[in-house]
Amino acid sequence: MPRFKDPSLTSKPSSKSPRVVDPKNVKRSVDPAALEMIDVVQEQGVETAFDRVKAQQPQCQFGYKGICCRFCMMGPCRIKSDEGPGSRGICGANAWTIVARSVGLMILTGCASHAQHGNHITHTMHMICDGEAPSYEIKDEEKVMKMCGKLGIDTTGKDKVALAREIADKAHEDFTRLKDEGETTWITDMVVEQRNTVYRTQNVMPHGIHAVISDLVTQAHVGMDNDPVNLVFSAVRVGLADLAGKWIATDLSDIIFGTPRPVMSEANMAVLDPSKVNVVLHGHNPLLSEMVIEAARDMEEDAKAVGAAGINLVGICCTGNEVLMRQGIPLCTSFSSQELAIATGSVDAMVVDVQCIMPGLNTVAQCFGTRLITTTDLVKNPGAYHIDFQEAKALDHAKMVVEHGIEAYRERNTRPTHIPNFKEKLVAGWSNEAILDVFKSVNPDNPIRVLNDAILSGELKGVALMCGCCNLKTFQDEAHIEIAKEMLKNDVFVVSTGCHAQACAKAGLMDPDKVDEYCGEGLKSFFKRISANSTLDVGLPPVFHHGSCVDNSRAAELVNYMAEDMGVDTPKIPFVASAPEAMSGKATSIGTWCVTIGFPTHVGTMPPVEGSDLIYSILTQIAGDVFGGYFILEPDIEIAGQKLLDALEYRRWKLAIHRQQAEDKDTQLCQCW
Repeated sequence: MPRFKDPSLTSKPSSKSPRVVDPKNVKRSVDPAALEMIDVVQEQGVETAFDRVKAQQPQCQFGYKGICCRFCMMGPCRIKSDEGPGSRGICGANAWTIVARSVGLMILTGCASHAQHGNHITHTMHMICDGEAPSYEIKDEEKVMKMCGKLGIDTTGKDKVALAREIADKAHEDFTRLKDEGETTWITDMVVEQRNTVYRTQNVMPHGIHAVISDLVTQAHVGMDNDPVNLVFSAVRVGLADLAGKWIATDLSDIIFGTPRPVMSEANMAVLDPSKVNVVLHGHNPLLSEMVIEAARDMEEDAKAVGAAGINLVGICCTGNEVLMRQGIPLCTSFSSQELAIATGSVDAMVVDVQCIMPGLNTVAQCFGTRLITTTDLVKNPGAYHIDFQEAKALDHAKMVVEHGIEAYRERNTRPTHIPNFKEKLVAGWSNEAILDVFKSVNPDNPIRVLNDAILSGELKGVALMCGCCNLKTFQDEAHIEIAKEMLKNDVFVVSTGCHAQACAKAGLMDPDKVDEYCGEGLKSFFKRISANSTLDVGLPPVFHHGSCVDNSRAAELVNYMAEDMGVDTPKIPFVASAPEAMSGKATSIGTWCVTIGFPTHVGTMPPVEGSDLIYSILTQIAGDVFGGYFILEPDIEIAGQKLLDALEYRRWKLAIHRQQAEDKDTQLCQCW
């Protein structure tokens, strides 16, 4: 961890911050809509995640520290002492091995989830190109040409379908490549060459996405790897595979559904409309949700025939982010409060695909007449409706989803509803292409220079990627919102993804009318300057909605654009990442590649690593020497914000010195970080 100007800030988390905030308080949110609905479900005796997190306290400290092992049936084993037989598991595994396995397993599940998403999109693009998925098409020819340029595909005499097929072939190779058959294209062709050199010299460059997942699973088996550094570096390789898988998913989704452009919408539970058939789109993959949107447009009259005013689609989690970015579909809520949306009594159908689908959903759905509809054999829920969604019959299956919603509305009739009257305006759809289009109003020849110049001049302090899940160890949305506000106040350009984006949307931090309220003078000046000549018909918001979980790859792309323009490696760029309420394996895999790409990466809820000082020091200190990025593990909101700002300050200071030295001595810019 680099030296900060404030010597009180260390690699250890603040001692004053509890690991679980106010553990017996069931009202674990700062979202007014969620708080209102918690009262409603308490009165009705309906159990939700807010009740269950309270019931789980106090949580197991062995598991919390990562020093319990359940990888074989001799166990479970716990590290109970610093020396003697109790200091190792039955097989002889010590604390560092068990902790490395524990956090490595989380990274594996995250990478596998994102890889499944990317794999599914790749398979579908092959089907589109072969004429086997007639409901879909290649919409964004400009993105096709852009990707061909990056991937070295010759475009001469080929139409967009033929080129899309070659892109899908490249993606397929990245999923299936075995060791010694080459390197992952969506890493080597996407990052600056200095990063590739680091990945190769440190032996963390992934070959095939599925193969590196398999390698780490094998290393975690009983009687396998006991070298903590080797385990950690294998986990790093899986983290980079995670980046490749999500980068594929983002690029191919843009090609199939269109690259997002700025769009106005709304967020929070008042987007539900009791007079309409309310269908919630929940999960992560746009293949299903985009078809449901098309089906709903075709079936408005069917809804009116049963007495509804029409069909109202709203989103939850990253499917919500996907359809918001491209279609302007409003956001209802985020992960932690998904059950509360159903408890309004106004949700007729909730259709889900993969990832972040709470197993407790159907219990609540049955209480309120909501039809929970699963659509994949990877995510099923006893008692729920199931439609075996197939790409070849995508629109037909999407219409079946909407039919369920219409029938449930007919059954709902005059049943009472309770919808909290809270919603905020937002502007979303900020792909890198959209951001650079705005910057072109200032510098049409080199738009990324606009952002770099603002940082080099001191107008901006840097860039922050804010992402991650919701985690009810803390109060839903509080850390997301407060750290974002701290970044804005201190002139940091903030891009936001996943549930963090939804927290900001619900709090009004994506409303262009709130720039003066939340942004520092430098950030306000920057927005005013770049929007002066812009032709956008929407304003620039304080926080830029950068997309869904898989779209964290857009931040990797953005920092590489900045580094390429400055002629440096990515760790020299004043760019940080923060997951204030990290919860899932996906968050750990995202955090891992953020570190390897060079970001100081804040995690606000502690991963299971404190049981081994060795593993902890690798993540928070040694990683900075090897990759330039490192973890900032800090639950305290105020201190976390200061650590992020200090990390940006350190980078700006060092970059300014190196630039001045290069200018004074007429030499190349120093590349060390």
